Amino acid sequence: MKNQWPLLSYENGKSTYETLQLWTQIVGKIKLATLPWVNHSWNITLHITPTGLSTQTIPYQDQHFQIDFDLIAHQLKITSTKADLKQFDLNNLSVAGFYKKIFALLEELEIDLTINTLPSEIFGELIPFELDTEHAGYNSDQASAFHLALLNIQDVFMLFRTRFTGKASPIHFFWGGFDLALAFFSGRKAPRHPGKIPGLPDWVLQDAYSNEVSDCGFWTGSEALPEAAFYCYLYPEPEGYKNANVSPAEAYYNQTMGEFILPYASVQNAADPQAKLLQFLESTYAIGAGLAEWNQDLWEHEAKL
Repeated sequence: MKNQWPLLSYENGKSTYETLQLWTQIVGKIKLATLPWVNHSWNITLHITPTGLSTQTIPYQDQHFQIDFDLIAHQLKITSTKADLKQFDLNNLSVAGFYKKIFALLEELEIDLTINTLPSEIFGELIPFELDTEHAGYNSDQASAFHLALLNIQDVFMLFRTRFTGKASPIHFFWGGFDLALAFFSGRKAPRHPGKIPGLPDWVLQDAYSNEVSDCGFWTGSEALPEAAFYCYLYPEPEGYKNANVSPAEAYYNQTMGEFILPYASVQNAADPQAKLLQFLESTYAIGAGLAEWNQDLWEHEAKL
């Protein structure tokens, strides 16, 4: 139903999104410091839960722990096999304050880790997490709306994913780009990616794009695109892709970003948001896979319910 898809405003939510992105980077880098590498960085992503975002289980020496953003109670929670729940409130907290609190809790759990404290995939001045008192704009209403949107979007992505029979990623949240993403792979190798994203080693991108991929996702917006939106792209991009006539009518190809874009507002305002988003996902996949000559057996014509 329409009223289950919350209104998202980049203008109103910008401070919350920026603060939350940096917090998720701290948590994501804790996960990076503990887990073995998995192709396409799938080992370090966060996952959507009924209450927010989670690292899922992380092993450390003789214990296991998990870090959760509770975006309903607005708390950061750490559970461990060796201790009771540890938590702190997210309201009125800077990035530096968050960094100090989470590492204090880890110390109480006898978890001794070191992370790179410079933000990743962010343009402009980079402030180390432990020194960043500028980003402190967490708003509980904006965070709750963002979480509800993620739950709704994940449901649609799950349905879309059922029709692809090849290698597909989990539906997961990348803390670098602050986006929920789903990737399909053709099974063929791709040209070497040139890299060149701020705060991200070239080898990480080259690993992520080592195979032909059709990628879709959602993010809250940026200065370059100041609205929440869905995206779809292929790597490598086939000839004619950017000029294709995709559906629905509100979708368009963004030349600067090299992606098809569908504004979140057009889905949120639709009589049937799920159908509109599925139309975008299926249209962009069908056009891209056709132009790139992907095996037709990778796609099933009926969704599994």
